Amino acid sequence: MKVKTVNPVQSKWIKTKLLLRNSFIKRFIPDTRKFNRKNLEQMIYSYGMVFVKPERGTYGNGVIRAERGERYGFTYQYEETIRNFDTFDAFCKSLAKRTGGRSYLIQKGIHLLKHNNRRFDIRVMVQLSPKGNWEATGIIGRLGHPRKIVTNYHSGGKPMAIEKLLSTHLSERQIVLLTKELNELGVRMAVQLQRTYSRINKIGVDVGLDRSLTPWIIEVNMNPDPYIFNQLKDKSVYKKVMRYRRFYLKK
Repeated sequence: MKVKTVNPVQSKWIKTKLLLRNSFIKRFIPDTRKFNRKNLEQMIYSYGMVFVKPERGTYGNGVIRAERGERYGFTYQYEETIRNFDTFDAFCKSLAKRTGGRSYLIQKGIHLLKHNNRRFDIRVMVQLSPKGNWEATGIIGRLGHPRKIVTNYHSGGKPMAIEKLLSTHLSERQIVLLTKELNELGVRMAVQLQRTYSRINKIGVDVGLDRSLTPWIIEVNMNPDPYIFNQLKDKSVYKKVMRYRRFYLKK
């Protein structure tokens, strides 16, 4: 019988464990555990809201937002469908059926900042330069679809300049400082991951800001979409991203 193996580059669990080894990066990673009844019960009561996501997967496919009511009951949303439950047992059984026995993770829920009443997060592109140094080459906001829980472009999200998305939350100077902080975090993550994956030359870091403007690492993608940066007015960002990409494609 052929044993199924998990590609470590695709595994969100393995990447999370590698990043947790770095004390600086660790503080930006939300509590993340394997999906099972015990972890679900502990986390839903501790945090009130969690995300249940496939260990492997792209474009936000399969992501579920699960919540506990303020007084009673449990709710989860998958794509545009919302289901309500009176008991934890029924809630857990339905989620287990939804995951279909596949490997899923539970992540502490981040209440993302909103723009025009729509949630958004931030993608930081980090690439190895032709000289062999890690650089943050692009940063862009992703405004979520009004009826969905994920912000991915392929799920109806809209790529936008972070200056526009953050303008009602931060001053211009604060946006510049935040951008610098996120770029530095992205480079540190690339360096950390390269210790295990020596052949990587790019990562995409998805960062969510909560209501206190604290950045949280939602996910890291080893094969990030470079084309979303073409949505920015400043085409120099897209040109640089593509120039670095072409260099390593040729190699």
